[in-house]
Formats: sequence, C-alpha cells, structure tokens
Amino acid sequence: MSWTRALARLSFLRFAVIGGLGFVVDSTVLAVDTNWLGLDPFKGRVLSIFCAMICTWLGNRYFTFAARRARGSISAIFHEWSKFVAANIVGALVNYGAYAALLHFAQAPYNNKYFALVIGVLAGLVFNFTLSKKLVFTGRTPPL
Repeated sequence: MSWTRALARLSFLRFAVIGGLGFVVDSTVLAVDTNWLGLDPFKGRVLSIFCAMICTWLGNRYFTFAARRARGSISAIFHEWSKFVAANIVGALVNYGAYAALLHFAQAPYNNKYFALVIGVLAGLVFNFTLSKKLVFTGRTPPL
C-alpha cells in the first residue's frame, strides 16, 4: 500500500485537509466581501465563516466521514448540518479561547499572536474533529 493511501485512511488527516480547504474559502470570502463588496470586517467574517462551514461540512460529509454521513430524508441531512454548525461554533470558541489565553497569560515567546493563532487553530481542529466524529457524522438517522 502506498503512503498516500495509508494516510488517506486516517480520518483525522482527511479532516485536516478539508479544514485547510475551509481556511482557504474563509480567507478568500473575507477578502472579497471586505475589499470588493465593502462589508466591514465583522460582517464580512460572519459571511466567510458561514461559507467555510458549508465547504467543510460538504467535504467532511463526502470525504472524511462518507460512510457515516446522514442518508435519506432532507430532514436527516438538515439535522446533520445543524449538528455540524453547532459543533463548529463550539470549536471556534475553543480556538479563540486558546488564542486569547496565550496572548493574555503566557510568557514570551508563547504569547506571540502568530504562535497563539497556530495553537488556537490546532485546538479547534482537534475539538471539531472529535465532535464531528462522535456527534455529527454518526451514521444514524434521527427519528422524525
């Protein structure tokens, strides 16, 4: 088995790849809506996060957790989407909390904003992966 196939079998790696694509969508939409559409950075961020969530939900649904995604009714798929959004909001809070805590409490060089950003992203990634695997993409269809 090739190393790429072996790595592709790891759901965490697939989740991280999709997260990277989501980051590109997030950054691109933020740049477009703030620079070209004239939105302020706060409103622009709401739109960019929403677009990134759609991208990462679809990527995780069809790539990372394809065998465990909701199937059948629109209701089941919408339920999965709702759980994904809730998990990602919680993960974003973990990300921001780690970032803010390092900036506020850590000593140099750990209070550097770029170091804190990386730690925050990694904390959010692990948290979102765990929630997505355990609560979102369960392979179970919710009762109607």
